[in-house]
Amino acid sequence: MTPDRMTNPTHRVAVNLSDLLMLRARARSLQLPSARRALNRRRGGHMSVLRGRGMSLAEVRPYQGGDDIRRIDWRVTARRQEPHTRVYEEERERPVLILGDLGPSLFFASEGSYKQVRCAELAALLAWVAHGSGDQAGGIVFGGPDTRIIRPSRRRHTVLQLLDAFATQQRHRPDPELANSAGALDQALTEVRRIAHTGSRVFIISDFRGASNGSRPLLSALAQHNQVTAVVISDPLDDHLPGRGDYAVAGPAGTLWFDGDDRSLQRAWRESAAAHRQALARLFRETGVDQLELATGEDPISLMHGLTSTGGRLL
Repeated sequence: MTPDRMTNPTHRVAVNLSDLLMLRARARSLQLPSARRALNRRRGGHMSVLRGRGMSLAEVRPYQGGDDIRRIDWRVTARRQEPHTRVYEEERERPVLILGDLGPSLFFASEGSYKQVRCAELAALLAWVAHGSGDQAGGIVFGGPDTRIIRPSRRRHTVLQLLDAFATQQRHRPDPELANSAGALDQALTEVRRIAHTGSRVFIISDFRGASNGSRPLLSALAQHNQVTAVVISDPLDDHLPGRGDYAVAGPAGTLWFDGDDRSLQRAWRESAAAHRQALARLFRETGVDQLELATGEDPISLMHGLTSTGGRLL
């Protein structure tokens, strides 16, 4: 990567705290005046605006006459062979928890900015939107030398702590021995269950190369009581190798050379990529986790438009 590409904001290999702080202005562009939080002064509480309805799941009970059929829980209905309805109550607090993976496999991009940069940028936008809406924000930064756990709160200082964790962890050179470590992801999933309140909004930003068999029960348990979205950071080279000629790819273990004319290598690469995508889709579907994708060549703000309502609320 040439020096001008390294300094181009659309082709970054790393971000610093200043970069993430400046994203606050972009987050504000997603928040219209109607999205401002409403304070219930009489009850001394806070009404979250993360859901358009301002409601959270209270219980799932057998269907009763007059229930809204749109609130039937089909998974529970199928399991118990009897219609069950989701019952909601006014949502008092709905923390936003952001899990960001800065593992060695994310120190890479064939186009756009490095995966770890996109991860940090998206995390910052999510945190700023939550903070601007008056909701708690916190998260876990994992995959690097240290795992940083930031408990959610409404304080701006907490957002700064989270962003600093992303910026600080990126200063470290990735350790090849940590590449694709399943333990880092599973540890983060274990920790987030410990700090997440029921009904939290949880975002997991990663390439999920570290997903393991142990990730399944952890995701399932997390999604049972929270709304969970997995954002898969991808790059074109994940799916297809360029053809014709020899290519060098820099990775955590050093430089890897490959022959673009090797058809067997091309086929094996495509098959491995397809298998990984299918495995992730099945994992998220079976654990009740929503799945989104952000490519290294994409501006994270484009994904945010799909995550926020017209009122600037996180959906």
